Amino acid sequence: MLALIDGNNFYVSCERVFQPWLQGRPVVVLSNNDGCAIARSDEAKALGIKMGAPYFQLRELERDAGLIALSANFALYGDMSDRMMSLAAGLGHTQEVYSIDESFVDLSGISGDLVRRARTIRRRILRWIGIPTCIGIGPTKTLAKLANAIAKSAERKPGSYPAHHAQICHLGACSPQELAELLQATEVGEVWGVGPRIAAQLRAQGITTAQDLAVMSPAAARAMCSVVLEKTVRELNGTPCIEFEDEPPAKQQIACTRSFGRPVTELADLQQAVTEFACRAAEKLRKQKGHAAQVMVFIRTSPFRKQDAQYSRSACLPLPVPTSDSAHITQAALALLDSIYQPGFLYAKAGVMLMGLQPATRQQMTLDLSRHAGDTQPANRTRLMQAIDQINQRHGRGSLKLGSAGTGHAAQIWHMKQDFKTPAYTTDWRGLLTVQNDAVRAVDQWPSAHGGY
Repeated sequence: MLALIDGNNFYVSCERVFQPWLQGRPVVVLSNNDGCAIARSDEAKALGIKMGAPYFQLRELERDAGLIALSANFALYGDMSDRMMSLAAGLGHTQEVYSIDESFVDLSGISGDLVRRARTIRRRILRWIGIPTCIGIGPTKTLAKLANAIAKSAERKPGSYPAHHAQICHLGACSPQELAELLQATEVGEVWGVGPRIAAQLRAQGITTAQDLAVMSPAAARAMCSVVLEKTVRELNGTPCIEFEDEPPAKQQIACTRSFGRPVTELADLQQAVTEFACRAAEKLRKQKGHAAQVMVFIRTSPFRKQDAQYSRSACLPLPVPTSDSAHITQAALALLDSIYQPGFLYAKAGVMLMGLQPATRQQMTLDLSRHAGDTQPANRTRLMQAIDQINQRHGRGSLKLGSAGTGHAAQIWHMKQDFKTPAYTTDWRGLLTVQNDAVRAVDQWPSAHGGY
C-alpha cells in the first residue's frame, strides 16, 4: 500500500497559520510579479476564481467580495513544506517528496488500521504546524493519487463506504464494486498521468471515465498512445508500474529565470540579475553534487508589450572544465550577456541555464598551454563553495554573494514586484512574531492594503 499526503490549498494554508484573520475569507496567492492566481482558498474557488486567473481581473472582487490577494512568499512555503514532510514521513517507513505540498509514503508491511494511522498523522500535522491535509491510500501510485482526490471531493465520497473518512480515503479497503463505482464517477482527464491531449484522444474513442480506462486493454493503450498510458491502465487495476523514488533523480538541466518587476534597460542592472541567477543555479547544482559543462544565458523583452521594440537573444558557452564553482559559472554567464546585450530595449526577463550536467565525482581535466612552468596549480575551491552555501543557509540567501550581484536590495530594480508579500515568519529574524497584549503581530508590518491586524 502507498499513501499520498497533500496539503490543502497549501500556500493559502501557510499564510493562514500566521494570520488567523484570513480564515473563512476568500484568499488567493499570486505568482511572480503578482501576475496571476497560483493558489486559492475554498472561499475563493466558490467565487469562481480559476487557477491562473490574472490579478487585474480579480481586483473588482477585492472591493465587491472581500477577496484578499497576497504575493507569493516562497521562503515561508519552502520551510513549512520541510516541516510538513518531516511529520508526514511518520506515516510509513520510506517517503518520496513529490512536490512542495505532496509526498508518497510506502506503507508496505505496516500492520493495523491504516486509516486510523493516517488520521493520527493528519491530526498531528494540523496541531503542530497548522496545515490541513488530505490522505489517499491505494495499492499503486495512481490509485493513491485518485484516493487523495476523492478525499477532497464530497460528491464522490458516499457515507456508507467504510473506507471513507473525513479527508481520508483508503481505496485498498474498498470492494471491487465500490472501486468500480468510484472510478465511474471520475472523469478520465482527472486520472494522474492523463493530460489534456491524451484525454481528448480517449474521449474521441468513447473512453470518458476512469472506469472506462481501467477496463481498456493495456496493449491497446500502448498502441494508442504510449507505454505511459499502458502503465496507467495497469496501475488502475492494482498493478504497480511506477517506481517509488525515495531519493529524487538528479536533474539533467538546472535553470534560474525571472521576470523583472519593471523593465530594465541598463547593462549593469542585467549583470546584477544574471550574477544572482548564475549563483543560484550553481548552488542548486552543488546540492545535487554535480558539475556543469555548458552555460546558457538569455534575455528578452515582453511579448505582451506590442508597442515596445522586441528583442530576444540567447547564447551558450562550453566550459573548459565542468564545474559547480559560482565564480567560474558567473564569469561565463557575464561574458555571454555582454555578447548578446543590445542597448535601447526594455528587457522584461533573463535567465541562466546549466547544461551538460554530470556527477561531481567524474573528473575531467584540460591541458592549459598558457600556464608557465613555475605557476602553481589553483587551489581547490570546493571548500570555499561549501562555506558560502553554509553561511547563506544559516543567515539567509544573499548574506554572502559575488560583488557583481550588487549591494542593497533597493538599488536592484530588476527584483520581482511583490506588493502584498507577508514576512518570512520562520526564516528571517525580522519576520518573527511577537506577542503583546494578547495580540499577535509581525515585527516588520507587511503592507496594510488589506487591513493588517
